[in-house]
Amino acid sequence: MRNFENIGRIKIFIKDPNKKSFLKIIKEVFILVITKKEIPFYYFKYLYRKDVKNYLDYLSTGEVNAIGSSPLLHKPEYKSLLENKLFFALLSEKSPLNTPKLISYNLGNTFYYNNTVKQIYNKSDLVRFFEQVFTVNNLEGLFFRPPSEYGGKGVFKLTRTGLKNELDVRFDSLINGYYVHTKIIEQHKEINKIHNKSVSTLRIISLITSENHPEIISVFMRFGVGDSVIDNASSGGFFVGVNIDEGTLKDTGHYLSQYGGAKIKKHPDSGFIFEGFKVPYFKEACEEVLKGIIVIPNRFIGWDVAITPNGPIIVEANSNPHLQISNIVNGGLLKNPHIKKLLEELKQQSNL
Repeated sequence: MRNFENIGRIKIFIKDPNKKSFLKIIKEVFILVITKKEIPFYYFKYLYRKDVKNYLDYLSTGEVNAIGSSPLLHKPEYKSLLENKLFFALLSEKSPLNTPKLISYNLGNTFYYNNTVKQIYNKSDLVRFFEQVFTVNNLEGLFFRPPSEYGGKGVFKLTRTGLKNELDVRFDSLINGYYVHTKIIEQHKEINKIHNKSVSTLRIISLITSENHPEIISVFMRFGVGDSVIDNASSGGFFVGVNIDEGTLKDTGHYLSQYGGAKIKKHPDSGFIFEGFKVPYFKEACEEVLKGIIVIPNRFIGWDVAITPNGPIIVEANSNPHLQISNIVNGGLLKNPHIKKLLEELKQQSNL
């Protein structure tokens, strides 16, 4: 699968009319090899474009990996809470964080609900199980996520009205898999104007500096397309940077290179123009993330935050967020003084 993706990216690079001249590309790649001390494959995902002048301000693959794997930034105990959505949901139930309500979950055919454990072997029993869950909790649907998957892989919904037909499709994967079942998030009506088929989440990246001060270093917003129920760029959606000081969307949306790498100014379905859109409850979303750092004081976290009619809600958190996306929306993360200082800290640590 990875080879097919790489071939697709090469085709996009070759056909892109916006790429720099061949000689300029050779020169910049050579400089990156010298300065970054690695073969800069990442250059051919985005930095080869004519409009990217400051290519040295972008984190390299090695620098991204250094941040993602550093024991200075990630304690194993915190990392396990962040990487497993079930662990995170169970912890959140006992914390002041505002997160989607955990209704039930399953580990294979063993289902956990309301302090009871039930083993289910056939579709009829599973229908009865969820009918009870919907009735007792007065729900019209549930959202299902595998505890350890990324990029929105494996997620789906079950609805009260379509339950039997939906389980015809989902029964085998559900009964043989592991899923967290949460209340479906109601999205703020202003964000629904941009796209209402999926919940569009903010990715807010937090850093605890070496001086033990929490900082928000990057924010972007992800949007789905078509009828997809997920917003992740790695699953075919796109992302738009957010001006942190104003809480507004920047003017350009980006697809990842494996999905063509196109830039857009408005949502392809609704036609909604991004520039200047003020994200509702943005300040509160940042404050919720700062609360999250107190609950899980991992030094580097990517928080996924949805905006409901009543305020922000943390959907999940990640110890190794997609920094190349932050690279793109910020025009190079090395322009951020906290990131530059962080890399200096990691370099000093590695030389000890």
